[in-house]
Amino acid sequence: MTGFVIYALPVASGILGIAPMPGRGGHYAEDIAHMKDWKPALVITMATEVEMVEWGAGNLGTDLLYSGARWHHIPCPDMGIPGPDQAEAWRAASDRACAALRGSGRVLIHCVGGCGRSGMAALKLMVACGEKPAAALERLRELRPCAVETEEQYNWAKRRQSTGSLSSKGKG
Repeated sequence: MTGFVIYALPVASGILGIAPMPGRGGHYAEDIAHMKDWKPALVITMATEVEMVEWGAGNLGTDLLYSGARWHHIPCPDMGIPGPDQAEAWRAASDRACAALRGSGRVLIHCVGGCGRSGMAALKLMVACGEKPAAALERLRELRPCAVETEEQYNWAKRRQSTGSLSSKGKG
């Protein structure tokens, strides 16, 4: 057993999961197999490329290629939010994720620890699918108490995409 856990909750008509970095516990191949068995329609990575390589997940996109899952990489610094250069990538990932969730699909989001950045992205998707931010955060934290670690992450997650205000003040 690898210790790789997918924390899942119903969102819209689908299932939204958050998890740590595959390989973080030293069992990358087993973690990838677990991810594939979970059958996500979409996997969103919120970790930086450096973190992915550091934890042995540098080939994650390729490793998911034949599983049927789409993969979006939204590099985001630890404890931070996506920068302005990630706004379009987030919109594309969010649109696909919401479509999957509304169509009874599964979406998996991960960062390194499966807490702050993963929770932030999960919360943003929950809001995009129609949930109120405070209630969605409470529901998410019942499952994963460490979800959304900073006020900046919460503020980013609760903003509507259509406002175009996905930028970060001084972070990126």
